[in-house]
Amino acid sequence: MFSHTADAASSKLPSDEAHILVTTPDGAVRSIPACEGMTLMELIRDAGIEELAAYCGGNCSCATCHVHVAPAWAGALPEVSEAEAALIETSENATPFSRLSCQLPFSAALSGLAVTVVPAE
Repeated sequence: MFSHTADAASSKLPSDEAHILVTTPDGAVRSIPACEGMTLMELIRDAGIEELAAYCGGNCSCATCHVHVAPAWAGALPEVSEAEAALIETSENATPFSRLSCQLPFSAALSGLAVTVVPAE
């Protein structure tokens, strides 16, 4: 699918533990534990990845939780809402794989999902 380099802490995760792979704007890749009932924004923020600002706290009103989803995973995600699409359109870093992480609920089917945090604009 795609390759990544995990840091020492993430390599200690059991392979069967639900997780997501997060690449920060500086290129560091972290594997973070994930559980159902949380959004990707909450998982990333709770893992201490400060590059994801999420100023509105998940209300789909600011686009500071913008991520690029690995193309192989794009089809596994829910449809983009009109509100999300409108916010993504305002980003100079928008791509066909842009999503707002506050609009992506984690489920077991997404374990291993890879996203890249978009640099702040």
